Amino acid sequence: MSRVLVTGAGGMLGRVVLEEIPGAVGATRQELDICDERQARAVLARERPHWVVHCAAYTNVDGAEAEPEEALRVNGEGAGIVARAAAEVGAGIVYISSDYVFDGSKGSPYVEDDATGPISAYGRSKLAGEQAVTEANDNHLIVRTSWLFGPYGRNFVDTILTLAREREKLQVVHDQIGCPTYTRHLARAIAQLLEAPARGVHHVAGGGACSWFEFASEAVRLAGVACNVEPCTTEQFPRPAPRPANSVLRATREQTPRLDHWRVGLRAYLAERGWLVTSPDPDTVPPEVATG
Repeated sequence: MSRVLVTGAGGMLGRVVLEEIPGAVGATRQELDICDERQARAVLARERPHWVVHCAAYTNVDGAEAEPEEALRVNGEGAGIVARAAAEVGAGIVYISSDYVFDGSKGSPYVEDDATGPISAYGRSKLAGEQAVTEANDNHLIVRTSWLFGPYGRNFVDTILTLAREREKLQVVHDQIGCPTYTRHLARAIAQLLEAPARGVHHVAGGGACSWFEFASEAVRLAGVACNVEPCTTEQFPRPAPRPANSVLRATREQTPRLDHWRVGLRAYLAERGWLVTSPDPDTVPPEVATG
């Protein structure tokens, strides 16, 4: 097994990657400021990893619209600094990217070779990170993923279930579609990629696709919460950052691990949190979920 260093080890994905990759060591924000080149080089020289899984990031999508320079500094320049420091010690780097590098106008799922065109400051900062990593370190993996949820940190599922327990009715947008991705499934796929002869861009996201409304409705149903979830449009629920209408990612690379259907991930997450109350009706479960 390769020696792995995880940046952003205190975050939602970083903590799970540490748990899912045996022997991995982590560096939190306090231990490694990714925008400090001297510190990055010192940490990499001390740890001498084979791979860096770069989970440290600016993740506030709406906040990035107010402070685009900071998002670009962290997600773009910071990623380049870590990638260069990794290259100096002979290490490869896994950069965690996003569905937001696409504009969402495509009428079918996005694959690795599709043209990028981010429509938000956050998306532009993640694309800048992809480019910086590619230029700084030949031994790189760009892992694009989407709609993350998992046991650490704030996520959509937790927010919806908190609100659903407080209210009789919720409205959730139905005209944005994507691939909800359970962080444990993603972390295990990253571990597989590190052991495979894989390089370049890979799309690693939950199987299937749904709208935020469908995702919320299923979470509420499986958790047994009595709340009426209703669909609304993006126009009815404006946010500072524009979102791609279509965020569906599909993998075409032979080496890319295929994740279980998003419903499988959701059930696993709710079970992990002790919130799973309702089992799915077999008659309404797609075959890929029933066998997943």
